[in-house]
Amino acid sequence: MVNPAGFRPGSPYRPGSPAGRPQSSGSMHTKVEEELHEMAGIDYDKVTIKHNPSVPVLYEEALTHEVGTVISSAGALCSYSGKKTGRSPKDKRIVEEDISGKDIWWGPVNTKMSERVFLINRERAIDYLNTHPRLYVFDGFAGWDPKYRKKVRVIASRAYHILFMRNMLIRPTEEELENFGTPDFTIFNAGEFPANRYTTGMTSTTSVSVNFKRHEMVILGSEYAGEMKKGIFTVMHYLMPKAGVLSLHSSANEGPDGDVSLFFGLSGTGKTTLSADPKRSLIGDDEHCWSDTGIFNIEGGCYAKCIDLSAEKEPEIFNAIRFGSVLENVVLNEDSRVVDYSDDFLTENTRCAYPIDFIPNAKIPCMGGHPKNLILLTCDAFGVVPPVSKLTPDQVMYHFISGYTTKVAGTEDGITEPTPTFSACFGAPFLVLHPQKYATMLAEKMSTHKADAWLINTGWIGGKAGTVKRCPLKYTRAILDAIHSGALAKGEFETFETFQFQIPKHVEGVPDEILHPRKAWQGSPAEFDASLRNVASMFAENFNTFKDEASPETCAAGPQL
Repeated sequence: MVNPAGFRPGSPYRPGSPAGRPQSSGSMHTKVEEELHEMAGIDYDKVTIKHNPSVPVLYEEALTHEVGTVISSAGALCSYSGKKTGRSPKDKRIVEEDISGKDIWWGPVNTKMSERVFLINRERAIDYLNTHPRLYVFDGFAGWDPKYRKKVRVIASRAYHILFMRNMLIRPTEEELENFGTPDFTIFNAGEFPANRYTTGMTSTTSVSVNFKRHEMVILGSEYAGEMKKGIFTVMHYLMPKAGVLSLHSSANEGPDGDVSLFFGLSGTGKTTLSADPKRSLIGDDEHCWSDTGIFNIEGGCYAKCIDLSAEKEPEIFNAIRFGSVLENVVLNEDSRVVDYSDDFLTENTRCAYPIDFIPNAKIPCMGGHPKNLILLTCDAFGVVPPVSKLTPDQVMYHFISGYTTKVAGTEDGITEPTPTFSACFGAPFLVLHPQKYATMLAEKMSTHKADAWLINTGWIGGKAGTVKRCPLKYTRAILDAIHSGALAKGEFETFETFQFQIPKHVEGVPDEILHPRKAWQGSPAEFDASLRNVASMFAENFNTFKDEASPETCAAGPQL
């Protein structure tokens, strides 16, 4: 058979069509090559640069060139991140320089790196990237509000990393891509190549470093894709407050009447589960900003935990895992390619990254008005925090800065009894400025927009973990329904001792006797008193870190011993 005019023998693509066009051709691609050569020394004569490749092309590249990569029975790309299956917070560094240095909250979260060491690591990363026959580049946005969004460029040697960030960042239209211009921030991901641990300031072969002066991030020695996602979140935690916008580690949803709720909470408190409400639209599951006009999601996708995932428990997430999604470090059947979500052989931190529009009730664009309710979630294993409390603005600041929850036996190696965890602003590893800065902005916005704030305990009521059952999810959902309907704010309250919380006397669908921890307590009054004093003392001890920079009103809003 004679080929139609314009078709090459053996090629399924029409020359010049988007599928068949070489990735480095065209004026836009040439411009990107030249930019990478000028600003980073990427040698485009030796390296093929694939700029914003499509999802099918990224699948083909990963399956062809990355060992172990396969397709799951549901159509997701299954990739593996090597030795690192989680973030490396101890290896994160921020460059100390004259522009940002005086603003940064230096300490265990933000460790200093010199500009010289950053340049050594940057050079090492670029040298490695130049040894690859092909590099992948993705240009996308962080932040749905066009007024505040940042242009982000990701350069990586693995197609899986680019597909991951294509899902997690906001994908530009063709017109936006044509007019993308110079990125506001660039990630050099050379995670396959180790850092030199003998370089000054290095503690291992892993290095994740951010330079606000150069608008760059360099990754060495970790192929875990989450480093890029949380790296951009760290960048936004610096840039947004500078622009008068509050950056928040929270999920957000919106009711049928346009009422927005923000959910704060550490791992295991129910942030993702409770914000995924079939009666409300999802704005985002993890990272948001609060500007003068309302809430906007930073991301264009979701990064969900997959351990023990099932269609019955979390149908939205389960059904979002399809062609275009990235599964990380999961175990699957060799023949059927069906994923065993209960298998933690490689890690318990199995993950999936997918575009947010894979969720049926996602609100696109991912923006909303000013929040009506702020939900602070905790999982208290000591049985003394009420199922729901109404907070004053000062209490919000105190508990936002504290970021309290507990880990229980079985969640991590070595944990045999309830262990308190405090993480400032419910996301200390990603903060750049002092927590009081974010807390003050939150209180100001709450006051301006008349938002209510609630502390919800999804943990144990009536006793310690191991002696009673965790608060049933149906009661927590009933509490949220009462908050969203406005009924709870209009109810009658009583004051809870020591913490000075306002506790509702009645919530529709929830037994009255569990609303007050002392009344719900199944042991002796002396045991309750001891547990209450214990938790209050933990709060006070943790807050000693912040009291020098916290206002007197914030300090006074903590538990009174």
